[in-house]
Amino acid sequence: MSDGIDQTIDAAFRPIAETLVDLVFVSIDVNGTELPLIVAWLVIGATFFTGYFRFINIRGFTHAISIVSGRQDSEPKAPGEVSHFQALTTAVSGTVGVGNVVHVAVAISIGGPGATFWLIVAGFLGMASKFVECTLGVKYRQTNADGSISGGPMFYMDKGFAELNMPKIGKTMAWYYAICIMLGSLGAGCMFQANQAYVQFVSVSGGDTSIFAGRGWLFGLILALVTAAVIIGGIKSIAKVTSRLVPFMALLYVTTALIVIGVNYSKLPDAIASIFTNAFSPEGVTGGAIAVLVLGFRRAAFSNEAGVGSSSIAHAAVKTREPLTQGFVAMLEPFIDTVVVCTITALVITVTVYDPAMLNDGQISGVELTSAAFASVWSWFPYILAVVIMLFAYSTMISWSYYGLEGFIYIFGASRTSKLIFNSIFCAFIVIGCTTQLSSVLDFSDAMIFAMALANVAALYVLGPGVKRDLEVYWQKRLN
Repeated sequence: MSDGIDQTIDAAFRPIAETLVDLVFVSIDVNGTELPLIVAWLVIGATFFTGYFRFINIRGFTHAISIVSGRQDSEPKAPGEVSHFQALTTAVSGTVGVGNVVHVAVAISIGGPGATFWLIVAGFLGMASKFVECTLGVKYRQTNADGSISGGPMFYMDKGFAELNMPKIGKTMAWYYAICIMLGSLGAGCMFQANQAYVQFVSVSGGDTSIFAGRGWLFGLILALVTAAVIIGGIKSIAKVTSRLVPFMALLYVTTALIVIGVNYSKLPDAIASIFTNAFSPEGVTGGAIAVLVLGFRRAAFSNEAGVGSSSIAHAAVKTREPLTQGFVAMLEPFIDTVVVCTITALVITVTVYDPAMLNDGQISGVELTSAAFASVWSWFPYILAVVIMLFAYSTMISWSYYGLEGFIYIFGASRTSKLIFNSIFCAFIVIGCTTQLSSVLDFSDAMIFAMALANVAALYVLGPGVKRDLEVYWQKRLN
């Protein structure tokens, strides 16, 4: 009976995911490799903003650290709901999730270690996109009747385009984005996280003999109740949890991963070398270097969300009078997520279980590959990974519930009823995620993430000059 429930839900959901992928991932052929145009859209955008803001991802890095540490722009009575640190941890909890374990493993299993190089490049370039979108998120945020703060792409598209005498275009884009962020929160921020948490839990609790094997709906129901306990309190409740949870889970994962790398230290030089050499001359990968580049950027976009705009929703709630300060802080997000955590995951896999023969064999993928890497050192290490995956999934879900809720609020208003309706829908999709095959969940998640990026990057191009003018004034004030 339990198997039947899971299979029924999966069968109903799969055609929806496949249809969305066909609509979003229009591709062109480049030397035998399918290049999704939306991936190129993100890559070109991130590269453009890096140059347009004169490598702000380097120039502003130390300034970002001084702000998030409280040494600058620390004003408890400034408008907003959370501190710079809390806004960052909420956004980081939405990006440092199961994707940091799963997507790196997927990228390496398909494209080899070279995909890691392009993940890192994408993370570095994405810091500039994140700077622009999160500055705009604070600049055009609004205070609701109940005193809560709402911000993000919906609001800077609406208000920012209106300032440029393009109100209809801005309103249309805002509605499109609001719908996409609602659906995206249900896919990438809900079902995908719940799915991989369930897979890992079943794996370490007996596999096919686990009491939850074939009972994804039951695991999902428990996870939904635990999630509801936090998200019902809004951004203040979410930020309070993430500000404690994110440092702990990141430290736990990084420490365990570094132990795995340390045990295999003799293989580290070759692993690092393979990341660079395989990026340009990969072996056994259809399409060669271009295929690996596309794979790396696609997985990085899902992981750090730079250019997608979702994180700006969390950053918009910060206590500050100067929008640019949170733009600086937001740059740390792709750095932590992709440059640090994803690289560590890649090294763990590359120095332990990676074998070129595994490419495209389909025998092991996702979180199972990383789990095998951990188990290669000590048999009980996958239990630590299971705890980390659960924490990653949980923190990501509570953050993304807020993102989706803000899209819902933009369309339906910030009433208590609206919030209750969306939170109930979100929790229901946790159950669906635990009963659906990973391929279907990945398709739906990718489609929604990149659909959001289509409108958001366009808005950044239009509103970016205003941010650049604000930045020049900001630097002049600091010099004086």
